[in-house]
Amino acid sequence: MINKNKYLFIFWVIASFSSCAQSQEENNQQVEPAVIENNAKIVKKKSSIGLIDTAGLTLQKRIIAPDGYMRVEANTDSYTAYLRNLPLKRHGSKVLTHNGSIKENYDVYDAVVALPIGKRDLHQCADAVMRLRAEWLWKNKRYDEIHFNFTSGWRCDYSEWMKGKRVKLINGKPTWVPSKQASNTYNDLWSYLELIFTYAGTLSLSKELAKIPLAQMEVGDVFIKGGSPGHCVLIADMAVNTSNGEKLFLLLQSYMPAQEIQLLRNNENKNISPWYSEKQAEELMTPEWSFTGNQLMRFK
Repeated sequence: MINKNKYLFIFWVIASFSSCAQSQEENNQQVEPAVIENNAKIVKKKSSIGLIDTAGLTLQKRIIAPDGYMRVEANTDSYTAYLRNLPLKRHGSKVLTHNGSIKENYDVYDAVVALPIGKRDLHQCADAVMRLRAEWLWKNKRYDEIHFNFTSGWRCDYSEWMKGKRVKLINGKPTWVPSKQASNTYNDLWSYLELIFTYAGTLSLSKELAKIPLAQMEVGDVFIKGGSPGHCVLIADMAVNTSNGEKLFLLLQSYMPAQEIQLLRNNENKNISPWYSEKQAEELMTPEWSFTGNQLMRFK
């Protein structure tokens, strides 16, 4: 995925006219993040196709752990539980782009996350990763932890945004300026995120993350190649072999043009797809990008 270029001149124009706020029509289409469900045990049903329960409407209920594997434990308010309980569109649904068209390459995914992405061509790979983390933090009222860096390196904190401040260019530097009344609705968060989507990407995100050894892989970690082109995928769930400790993981991505988040297939090992084995992680081949083991990273 090609990293979006962020120039201060463009930033000044956009910030001055609209402060990247959404129209009311766009806001009305936003929904709050997924509600965490109980971490119920998944069992195979008659509606199963391989490791997919076609009746499941969350990641956890849709995707079955292979025989001999158990999902890692997770507290109800953890990021793991949040990702497992992301709402899914009905089985067989196609990924849509920001303008409502169907993603051309529809043989790369097995499920589609039922979250709105807005109408602008912004919600791409790094944006989806930042969006999910921000929405989980917001749901748990951890507002001070919601911050991301622009490609220029400037840190943009949601805690300032919710005070009613907006970003403008003053003397050549982005600066917080009082602009609106204090507010902290989900629409406020989404407006903030669309600003982040505009001025951040794989390059800036890769600089914010810390490298993690494959042996320490956890849910929420990211395989990322920063730059232009660049791409990233998010580890959304994990199961462990009860006999030998082998880890399996699920991967989510968005792509370009801006599109809904999708659960990737494992075309390299269809017997366990959509799960990936840690044995594949040294040279991770996903349907639309390849990563190396030293590209596994984590939010600090």
